Amino acid sequence: MASSQQCTLLLSIMLMGSVTMAAPPKRPVSVPFGRNYMPTWAFDHIKYFNGGNEIQLHLDKYTGTGFQSKGSYLFGHFHMQIKLPPGDSAGTVTAFYLSSTNAEHDEIDFEFLGNRTGQPFILQTNVFTGGKGDREQRIFLWFDPTKEYHSYSVLWNLYQIVFFVDDIPIRVFKNSKDLGVKFPFNQPMKLYSSLWNADDWATRGGLEKTDWSKAPFVATYRGFHIDGCEASVQARFCATQGKRWWDQKEFQDLDAYQWRRLRWVRQRFTIYNYCTDRTRYPTLPAEVQRDRDI
Repeated sequence: MASSQQCTLLLSIMLMGSVTMAAPPKRPVSVPFGRNYMPTWAFDHIKYFNGGNEIQLHLDKYTGTGFQSKGSYLFGHFHMQIKLPPGDSAGTVTAFYLSSTNAEHDEIDFEFLGNRTGQPFILQTNVFTGGKGDREQRIFLWFDPTKEYHSYSVLWNLYQIVFFVDDIPIRVFKNSKDLGVKFPFNQPMKLYSSLWNADDWATRGGLEKTDWSKAPFVATYRGFHIDGCEASVQARFCATQGKRWWDQKEFQDLDAYQWRRLRWVRQRFTIYNYCTDRTRYPTLPAEVQRDRDI
């Protein structure tokens, strides 16, 4: 009979194998900001460090700031490491998202909602398809995102969109086109990030206002690697469709371990899910009826 230590070791090895099964074959690498990104507004509110391998976005009572990718992409794995503004950041929003540029746009959002000192941070995610959003989900982060860098990433292919926090899936949006639900597949998207004032809604529905005596609010970034299929803004398909790692079978769904981690997030940290909002949606949206674990 195996000892308890042997059983524990065996379980750890099994779990490690499960974790890496659907991980990218190559970890994101650190590259300078200017290789893949450029500022979009309030250039003087972006500070550069370590040869451009780290940057800070500054928000004061006059303006916030932001940046965007130089290229547009159809599918891929998009990753950023961020430290959120420390201290009392109520009213502020730090956003990291992908978006196309036309009127009926597609969009994949991370939005970090500022808080009063000592309160947990809220991460809101949303998916827009063909100009339609209203698919908000909100979770409490299970760590202090201001103390050190944490990883936030999106896996986007023809089969699913997966949001990850430190490689833990927190949300999945499956391709449900057969149910009449639009799915982002033919509109190239740029990556954007911004730090801005949204105290009309961001914290407790706008009840908590930004305390400008605490300004400037500072979000810090690194890890500007992009692993996507670059395309012109007029493109309708990826030229290497089916050949990149994110197209392969193991990335068409979560593995068993990832589904368990997603359920852990849902059970312990979810504070709002449009899928369970019967007041807003008396009839479940079609994509929710397909998979109740979303």
